[in-house]
Amino acid sequence: MQQKVLIFIVSYNADTTITNVLSRIPAKLSPDHQVCMDILIIDDGSSDNTVAACQLFQQQHPEVPLTILVNPQNLGYGGNQKLGYQYAIEREFDIVCLLHGDGQYAPEELPSLLQPLLHGECEAVFGSRMMHPGAALQGGMPLYKYYGNKTLTWLQNKIVGTSLSEYHSGYRLYSVPALKQIPFACNSNVFDFDTDIIIQLHQAGYRIQEIPIPTFYGDEICNVNGIPYACNILASCVASRLQNWSVFYDPKFDLQHTNEHYQPKFDFLSSHSLALQAVQAEERLLVLGCGSAALVAPFASKGCRLSVLDRYISLELEALSDACAEVNLDEFDFADLPEAPRHDTILALDIIEHLVSPEHFLEGLRQAHGLRGSRLILTTPNVAFLPLRLMFMFGFFNYGKRGILDRTHTRLFTFGSLRRVLRQAGFTIVSIQGIPAPFPLAFGRSSWVGRLLLSINGILAQIWPGVFSYQIYCEALPSPTVNELLAQTLEHSSKTIPSYDRVRC
Repeated sequence: MQQKVLIFIVSYNADTTITNVLSRIPAKLSPDHQVCMDILIIDDGSSDNTVAACQLFQQQHPEVPLTILVNPQNLGYGGNQKLGYQYAIEREFDIVCLLHGDGQYAPEELPSLLQPLLHGECEAVFGSRMMHPGAALQGGMPLYKYYGNKTLTWLQNKIVGTSLSEYHSGYRLYSVPALKQIPFACNSNVFDFDTDIIIQLHQAGYRIQEIPIPTFYGDEICNVNGIPYACNILASCVASRLQNWSVFYDPKFDLQHTNEHYQPKFDFLSSHSLALQAVQAEERLLVLGCGSAALVAPFASKGCRLSVLDRYISLELEALSDACAEVNLDEFDFADLPEAPRHDTILALDIIEHLVSPEHFLEGLRQAHGLRGSRLILTTPNVAFLPLRLMFMFGFFNYGKRGILDRTHTRLFTFGSLRRVLRQAGFTIVSIQGIPAPFPLAFGRSSWVGRLLLSINGILAQIWPGVFSYQIYCEALPSPTVNELLAQTLEHSSKTIPSYDRVRC
């Protein structure tokens, strides 16, 4: 099957080099694949004769499938790439190859760089000048750039979790279907665009393959301002890592489109492990808004009988429960629950922050005849957690995919506000404590760093829970309603005061 390949050349003030780049593009890109090649040049508002040089080449070589576009204003290196990739998407190319008009990257390498994409081995191929030790220096890369490249790449790999030999090559080939799935239009318009797109590919789980390329440094003008560039790319890397930790949110790094980011936390101190520890074997549980089956499976394994109410009930969840129903907890009337069999415990783990009216929800639990005497185990994030306090102090308020500022949260609580809403709804708090942040999820469940930070945070949460607790764990019992208290008073009076007055009318 023939594959459509777009050779996309970004150019800016390249009138002395662009013709040479065009003439060196191989006419045949693959010996064993049918490839239809087009060439696109987008000039980014050059002030020299770049466009005229391209037009002259086009006149002299009418057989070359060349399209020339000119930006009415300079959009920057990243902004120019956005146009080229959008062009490739709209014209349904299969692969887009990025070349530079200054001749820094050898067009002769295109056939070898294309092969992994043509064979479906990856979704992106980068030409790397750093794979062979010292080769970049032999090709004329200045010493300060060489060690700057190596140092920044090492830092970026550590922060993002990649293992690339070079983050800063501009010789790149992408699968167009992969580009369609990442929000590259949100990326920077300048040179840190290349780092942004690497992070997006990594976050989306796409494969990147590197192939060594020769290094050439000629008389081209470098438009990269080193210090701001280094700061910008490291800031992007840190932002993506903070987003993975649910501390920061930026839509350009939001590549996860499922609810799998809600992970079980039974193997370390957390809301899940505390609730599991508090529940006795063979208790009958009413589980509210549990999410995936993995979050309730340990309770079923303990011998508990489960009734589940949630907006979505999976087949796996249905198999674990005795009874289940798909309901909107904001609207569900708990008075409809049958009085038998009686539930020993209600599990509302990280639920009330998603509700429009937690007060109505808690009042419904307390008033339901079928839940009289049932213990409530409730957990919710602590919005007064120290890192959030610091963010607010510096003016940051970023919703994210998970964590305290999850985008689906509608109400947030502190220890004080949670106590107040429970008391107003008629619950008596039996115990309340702070829970540390889930560091093992951020650093790896087997990481000693994550375990150490978890222990330190756990100690601090005991000393000053309002500041150092990531979540709040609470057990509460419903107080008798006024109707129940009146019934108890009447019954008690009939036994202790035989002649007490009954209603006569």
